[in-house]
Amino acid sequence: MRIFDPHIHMTSRTTDDYERMYAAGVRALVEPAFWLGQPRTNVGSFTDYFDGLIGWERFRAAQFGIRHHCTIALNPKEANDPRCTDVLQVLPRYLAKDGVVAVGEIGYDSMTPAEDEAFEAQLALAVEHQLPALVHTPHRDKITGTRRSLDMVRASGIDPACVVIDHLNEVTVELVLESGCWMAFSIYPDTKMDPDRMVKILQRYGLDRMLVNSAADWGRSDPLRTLRTGEAMLAAGFTEQDVDAVLWHNPVAFYGQSGRLVLDELPGFAGAAETFAGNSVLRGPRATGADPAESADATEGADATEGAEPVKARTR
Repeated sequence: MRIFDPHIHMTSRTTDDYERMYAAGVRALVEPAFWLGQPRTNVGSFTDYFDGLIGWERFRAAQFGIRHHCTIALNPKEANDPRCTDVLQVLPRYLAKDGVVAVGEIGYDSMTPAEDEAFEAQLALAVEHQLPALVHTPHRDKITGTRRSLDMVRASGIDPACVVIDHLNEVTVELVLESGCWMAFSIYPDTKMDPDRMVKILQRYGLDRMLVNSAADWGRSDPLRTLRTGEAMLAAGFTEQDVDAVLWHNPVAFYGQSGRLVLDELPGFAGAAETFAGNSVLRGPRATGADPAESADATEGADATEGAEPVKARTR
């Protein structure tokens, strides 16, 4: 099974997750910029985070055989914090970077006037930069939030085919289906959607413009929920080609509109001592002798990256 997870927050995950994902068939992903759980207090905390998404995290994923892309935005929750809103002024610099394949997550959290302003401004940025837009629908009053999101999309003039409305469920899918936007579903262990419910939606509404993601983050979530959904599809009678359409071709088609997807295959984890800004995913040098104590003595004080060519983030 070949998997492209179109919404997963890998900055919140461990290298064990990367190894499990690669073994499950994940070869590419998109990491949307989002709220970290702890409120940010200034624009600098956003720029450091954005730099990590386009730099270190892209490098880290590649060490485990997975192509990493991201989306950049002021998230809806923090659009309500005046300490954060000036980040809108620096977004254009990041939207021009390689690996940035959409503006997102944008949309609504509490449906406030401040969220309206940030949503409208960032849809305009998506149009200006000719990028798709990833829209977050609120966890509360989801029907109203989805309708309001679609109204904002229509008013912006952006092509609906360049917009994905995320975190949908059985009560919101038809609204988005009729709009021409793409439909995305987050498969969670306890909340949002589960694999069996997702299969029923696919049976009823078809496979076109459908994205399935894990949205795994720092909360209780599972980066292999995409795999579990593919397995549930097969068990329900869908073909392998159907599964490939939903878990690979659809996200490639949507985010491919950015012109920035990189999908050539990488080997899995090989233990190479490549570095990014002097850092490696290897936590210290590998033991080379039969006696770990001797190896430790031999390498004590040595630079684990000595002799390795630094890998730098590519910029446009």
